[in-house]
Amino acid sequence: MTNRMQYKTTEEFEKDVKRLLKKFRSIVEDMEMVKQNAIELYHVREIDNHSIFPIPNFCTEEIVVCKIKKFACKSLKGRGVFSGVRVIYVYYKNENKIEFLEMYFKGEKINEDKERIKAYLKNSGKS
Repeated sequence: MTNRMQYKTTEEFEKDVKRLLKKFRSIVEDMEMVKQNAIELYHVREIDNHSIFPIPNFCTEEIVVCKIKKFACKSLKGRGVFSGVRVIYVYYKNENKIEFLEMYFKGEKINEDKERIKAYLKNSGKS
């Protein structure tokens, strides 16, 4: 297994980012930090800094659907990792691959779109 994490995004995720960019200008840069300081720490180095939480009922032997709850957003000064930005992704264990499904701001939406996750898993043949 390669140590290099592969990252992909869904079309819906791209739309989420585009929409949030209007409010949070640093979001693309912040995502790069999250990849290193949360995702790779958790999945590659197996260090849990309590940023990432698997979402129950969507995980299998091959995949883990996760929510990032600690997302440092530079555009939200003074809030640190408690920005309220959430990222939902699927981690493919055997392929060392991440596919981002959703990004939202807690102030606009309370929880992840479970229907979007179900549709993604159904279309990717992983449900």
